[in-house]
Amino acid sequence: MRRGQGQLDSPLTPEGIAGLQRMAPRLLGCSIDGVFSSPLGRAQTSAQLYADALGCAVVIVDELAEIHHGAMAGLQAEEIERDFPGEMATRAADKYRWRFPDGESYADGAVRAAHALRVIGESGAGRPLIISHEMIGRMLLGQLLDLTPEEALRCGHPHGVVYRVDVASKRLDEIRG
Repeated sequence: MRRGQGQLDSPLTPEGIAGLQRMAPRLLGCSIDGVFSSPLGRAQTSAQLYADALGCAVVIVDELAEIHHGAMAGLQAEEIERDFPGEMATRAADKYRWRFPDGESYADGAVRAAHALRVIGESGAGRPLIISHEMIGRMLLGQLLDLTPEEALRCGHPHGVVYRVDVASKRLDEIRG
């Protein structure tokens, strides 16, 4: 069963590193001119591998960190239900605004995502590669594609996929490693 990490950090697995190594050559033809990363180690490792392949430097953007899971960080579903009875049902009723105890909500993440995109836009990079995490990634896609919160929450981000976003046409393409 999966543990919700939030801003806890864990190293990439050997399988994860192998997947990054397969993906990196696929990105060479994308004219990427900047690599921007969450400050979490697993994202920084990914970003550095890509940056090395692309001949770019990594810029850390603190706002790209994952949604903070607060007191629920590191817990599995049964532990959450035991320690926070009924809280996941409350979350289901308003997933966007519900806040992890001592942590963040998706709405908080949307504010951070907007700020991160402003920072990246001000960098001058025209085709940035952004390395973040699943939950904050939903909010980044929401900002880039002008999605409603409900639409953004339906976005997924499987491992082994890089999204190419055309902001002008609101188009999203997948690059698979």
